[in-house]
Amino acid sequence: MPIWFWRDCDRQIAGIKSRYGLLESEIHAAWMLRKYLEQKRIPNFDSLRWEDRRSEVERLRRAELLRLQSLPSNRPYQQTKKNYAQTQSYVHLTLNERKAVVLEIADAVADWGFARLFAECIDKVHFDPRRATQTVDEQAFEQVVSRFEQYLQATQPGPPQKGNYGLLIHDNNETVASRHTKLMREFHRRGTLWTGVQNIIETPLFVDSQLTGMVQMADLCAYGIRRYLENNETEIFKTVFRRADRRNNLVVGVRHFTRDSCTCEICSAHRMR
Repeated sequence: MPIWFWRDCDRQIAGIKSRYGLLESEIHAAWMLRKYLEQKRIPNFDSLRWEDRRSEVERLRRAELLRLQSLPSNRPYQQTKKNYAQTQSYVHLTLNERKAVVLEIADAVADWGFARLFAECIDKVHFDPRRATQTVDEQAFEQVVSRFEQYLQATQPGPPQKGNYGLLIHDNNETVASRHTKLMREFHRRGTLWTGVQNIIETPLFVDSQLTGMVQMADLCAYGIRRYLENNETEIFKTVFRRADRRNNLVVGVRHFTRDSCTCEICSAHRMR
């Protein structure tokens, strides 16, 4: 995402979220696109006002948590409480409305002609850590770093001192933060397997995705790609895949690491000549 477009894009996403009562909420597609069973139990749920929908859902959820607290095992209570917390922001919207939010945001991202999507999708059945000498996580990170660096070099407008510099912004996770910071320092020192690192500055910055709208867009893109590869769901994927980095109509920014005979859209676009 070029820095001079960042603020306008953030405002655009905020405008979409605001229309659905989600301005202060994180866009987390995996939680938004689930069925909320409580909504099915509320008569005429679709015709209720947002505040009434929320009130009714919360009433049923409180009753369910009280019921689960009386069980001998605490595990169902804790898991259900966690699920409720993750979906709390979205309970005033029907499933169709939640789908509409996600698709409207995906459409917005797809229209950002200045943005580029980079992704590494690894089939763990196909992945052999003994041959790779890396973990799945390490390979994926190195691949994304390499492609982003090569993109910055390829789009550099002039000599290196006037180069096209980039920064990685990462959803915060203490374990991942330490590992990826160490890896990035290694890449700065010796390069990746594919390229030297000259245009990516610093190690990744780690932020709370709940507070950072553009990181949520990366989550939405990742969700769309994963659901396509695992469940053959195409609606979000086909939309965001338009932003995959390309060279001469060949997709170079997104790769599916799997068997050579794979005919998915990612593999086909990666091989196309």
